Amino acid sequence: MRYYLLTLSALLFVSSASVAQQTKKDTLFFEDFNSKTLNRGKWNVEVTGRTVNDEQQAYIDSAGTIDLVNGQAEGATNGALVLKAVYKAGHTSKEQKKYDFVSGRINTRDKMMFTYGTFSARMKIPAGAGLWPAFWLLGKGKWPDCGEIDIMETVGDSSWTSNALHGPGYFGNTPLAYRAFFPKGVDVTQWHVYTVEWTAASLVFKVDDVITYTVTKAMVEKYGRWAFDNPKFVILNFALGGGYPNGVNKVKEPYFGLSQSSVDKIKSGDAKTYVDWVLVTK
Repeated sequence: MRYYLLTLSALLFVSSASVAQQTKKDTLFFEDFNSKTLNRGKWNVEVTGRTVNDEQQAYIDSAGTIDLVNGQAEGATNGALVLKAVYKAGHTSKEQKKYDFVSGRINTRDKMMFTYGTFSARMKIPAGAGLWPAFWLLGKGKWPDCGEIDIMETVGDSSWTSNALHGPGYFGNTPLAYRAFFPKGVDVTQWHVYTVEWTAASLVFKVDDVITYTVTKAMVEKYGRWAFDNPKFVILNFALGGGYPNGVNKVKEPYFGLSQSSVDKIKSGDAKTYVDWVLVTK
């Protein structure tokens, strides 16, 4: 298991260096969230209560769940996106399903689609069992045949983040997954840059410019078809509870995969995921 050893004082340097280094390449997409409202020419806001993975939230289009902070708030370099989980008992989705939580999810589907490239985001994530933010790529069409690239996922254990691939023959509890652990004194609640370098032959995952996991086409084809040669869109979301968190934390009450302490954090308004910027280069 590979550890990435960075001092706390080096984290801001890594962020600025990452942007400077990658923008020397051809920039396909850059969003630093330095505006008063979300740029809907780039981003779609998802509104749904169609439960997947036994998640406990509905996604809504609201400043309460999707907001922007300006300037260097929370250590952002130039404004930041905030995805916030909110307690809203009895919320009824458009699918007529009831939820006690709402949250935010945005994507670039049909607005910004990419085949291959380097995808990075600088993020600051809350800890708490069942808090499940993610930065990922997804193709259009039937899942999992369309291919899914999970660049960063965490389900509340602040000591690690995970990478995973999903496609035909390797999905759900996929064999193509890896947990990258932080060294002592560093955790997910601090700012980090999460990256994947996607080519026709491999996917190389990084945290703060250090390789954590590499998957080749040959590795994938042991399980099924390589599903990573089609256009994909970027997704940023903040899920709550569900199958993946429960598989880690074994929590069933008060909500499946979501602990009481995490519910308390949501109710106090402290369950927030920050995204400083998103960059795609080739």
